[in-house]
Amino acid sequence: MNPPRMSVFSRLSLISAAVASTLAAPALAQTVTPQAPAATGTAQAVDTVVVTGTRSRDRTSLNTPVPVDVLSAEDLRNAAGSNGELGSALSALLPSFNFQRQSNSGGADHVRSAQLRGMSPDQVLVLINGKRRHTAAVVNLESKVGKGTNPVDFNAIPVSAIKRVEVLRDGAGAQYGSDAVAGVINIILDDARTGGEIEASYGAFRTKFDPTGKTITDGQNTQLRGKLGWALGDAGFVRAGAEIGAANPTNRAGRDEIPFFENQTPPNLALQGQRNYRAGEPKVDNAALWLNSAYDWAPDLKVYGFSTLTRRETEGAAFFRYPDSSANVPAVYPNGYLPRTTGTSTDFALTGGAKGASTLSGGEWLWDASFGYGRNSFDYGLTNSANPSLGAATPRSFNLGNFTFEQATLNLDASRELNLGLAKPALFATGIELRRDGFSTSAGDAAAYATGPVTSSPAQSQGALALQPGDAIDVRRSVYGVFADLSADVSRELFVQGALRADRYSDFGSAVTGKLAARYAFTPAVALRGAVSSNFRAPSLAQENFSFTVTDFGTGGALASIRTLPANGRIARALGAPELKAEKSDNWSLGLTANPSRALRASLDVYEIRVKDRITLSERFSSTQLTNFIATNFGVAGVQGVNFFTNAVDTKTRGADLVITWTDRIAGGQARVSAASSYAKTELSNFKPVPAQLAALGVSGNLVGLEEQNTLTTAAPLTKHVLTAGWTGAQWGGTLRATRHGKATRVFDFGGGFTPTQQYDAKWQFDLEGEYRINKQFSVALGAVNIGDTYPTRSIADISYFGNFPYDVVSPIGFNGAYYYARVRYAF
Repeated sequence: MNPPRMSVFSRLSLISAAVASTLAAPALAQTVTPQAPAATGTAQAVDTVVVTGTRSRDRTSLNTPVPVDVLSAEDLRNAAGSNGELGSALSALLPSFNFQRQSNSGGADHVRSAQLRGMSPDQVLVLINGKRRHTAAVVNLESKVGKGTNPVDFNAIPVSAIKRVEVLRDGAGAQYGSDAVAGVINIILDDARTGGEIEASYGAFRTKFDPTGKTITDGQNTQLRGKLGWALGDAGFVRAGAEIGAANPTNRAGRDEIPFFENQTPPNLALQGQRNYRAGEPKVDNAALWLNSAYDWAPDLKVYGFSTLTRRETEGAAFFRYPDSSANVPAVYPNGYLPRTTGTSTDFALTGGAKGASTLSGGEWLWDASFGYGRNSFDYGLTNSANPSLGAATPRSFNLGNFTFEQATLNLDASRELNLGLAKPALFATGIELRRDGFSTSAGDAAAYATGPVTSSPAQSQGALALQPGDAIDVRRSVYGVFADLSADVSRELFVQGALRADRYSDFGSAVTGKLAARYAFTPAVALRGAVSSNFRAPSLAQENFSFTVTDFGTGGALASIRTLPANGRIARALGAPELKAEKSDNWSLGLTANPSRALRASLDVYEIRVKDRITLSERFSSTQLTNFIATNFGVAGVQGVNFFTNAVDTKTRGADLVITWTDRIAGGQARVSAASSYAKTELSNFKPVPAQLAALGVSGNLVGLEEQNTLTTAAPLTKHVLTAGWTGAQWGGTLRATRHGKATRVFDFGGGFTPTQQYDAKWQFDLEGEYRINKQFSVALGAVNIGDTYPTRSIADISYFGNFPYDVVSPIGFNGAYYYARVRYAF
């Protein structure tokens, strides 16, 4: 343990505790400017002021120089159905947002990754009330989408806490720092001074499952949410809420054909045709608390604070272990067993600060000072498992290790108007950011990796492997950033914005980014907008230092132990792995907006994102020489394959986003229709070859092989279209949404030229919700997601893992079928 490092976080924790105690006093406020009310539905009121991507105080969703989507609380409530997931709601509403479900994917069963504009999950920056959100601690190593990332956990943010979400679809590194390569998602919390609501929902999947010919009802999901606001006189407010929920797992496994590499013995063959595996949604139990508060301490001084606390327990599935197998202990599991992974995620965030106005150097400065602390802890485990080498003495449950990520951030921003003789005063903004990041892991149970007396069986827990003492790490880094931003209406028609930022990271160096954006209005109804920017993403602490072993597909498709080596570790360096560098990107976008009437608006934006030195997991490398080299030189035996994080390739993503919305009064109610489409295609170049050290051990090719190329380019759909129609009257309301999920491709590389590949066809999904307001307080809603019970293309035999997984996780429509729900709300 490093005492100086720990003392830094101890001091930050004390500061956090002090801020937390302040929350009990009527002296807190949120960090965004007052907003005009938004219309219900995806078509927002035309005068909605946005605060993401600009520090001007008069930019609306119609006149920003870059595209910004604004989603209301009502949008999110309807889109989330009854499962309460923020990620699912954003995916339903935003064509450029991808939130594919995972199964049998280790940590990804418990924390799902999201993509914006086809980029990696860690290339989108998430803010809460304009302040940087911390990432999850778990590192997804067995997933497809988001492989090798520790993304922000969107589902740790309560949906009931949200007033609206602003999604900036453009690079914003010069304004916010690292990670804002694809864009920024700013989640603005509910700030209502009075009133509240209680909401309960229940839903379940009901589907005809063709692979077994059965009708299945499962995935029962119950959610309860409540929130309340208190006005603190005329000076402030406190808004707080709570959520609890529980969801049963789903199972869409097919009938087992028994893998050919398993023993073809009577005990194993007796299971042929049964559903021995589990594929689908995990079991979930969650609880959340949140708070948002503000108080005008003085005429020119406001203090504020907000916080979220979420605890989620989840249970995923691993691969079945057959009765007559070296991985089984017949005395414990005479009929074989299905290991289940478990995860407990505890997520805490707290931000407090003050903002006000001060006169300095002959001008009035608006300033905002804040301190934020975020922490995510993930406890990874196994149940219904075994370490076969221990025989009948094996435990059935294991702790696999603990992962923790901490982030402490201090911000000071200031802005003032400058009279430059233009159409309006220009706005100059500047600020500094000091941040401290920490990532640590601890070892799991010794019994999970102990070598027992049964030498013919593997000496490791089955279903997932534990962190060993040599894998445990505790690393820190400091980040210092400074920015300047100038925006002005040069004329009545032309708005221009420029930003410059410099960041320094204690572990890898510095980065300087810039951005220039402009909007030119040909007429009050038609405008051209565009931006050019440079951006960067620093390698995460996990990517630099993380060490873990997973059970993944090896040669011929059989399961094997694949060790992810820390890029800065001794083994990776001995194999020639280069030191990680920051990703650097150049972004440009060009768009046309039209607002021919108050009811109708449209925008078309095209863009290109070029990323140099893209960080990804290398391909899995394996050879007998490699296994022997690691055992001989580092004393680590049984490593059947390795990979590591590396700047292995450059990427170019080109795309376009089209959004058309119409809203008007019809039949005594508010009607709204929208059509939104997204296209993003990624190409790879500048492949790095395997280092000479690896080549000498019988490994050939590039650092990024077929599977990782597939992850970066075609595993996510290139297109997505969302058509929505809704109407809200005095008592009745309803929404119909049609979504076309584009094609996706899955590629495996099992070695020896065996590379099964399949394209999953585009599919239409239809969602429907109707709501009836009994009176001003009570409302009841009924709805269905995927009401057509549509499934993806069936996987080919080489990908379905011997009939057990008839549908693949890469298809964004999912493979759970139709979901039906009911929701009751009481507002007061």
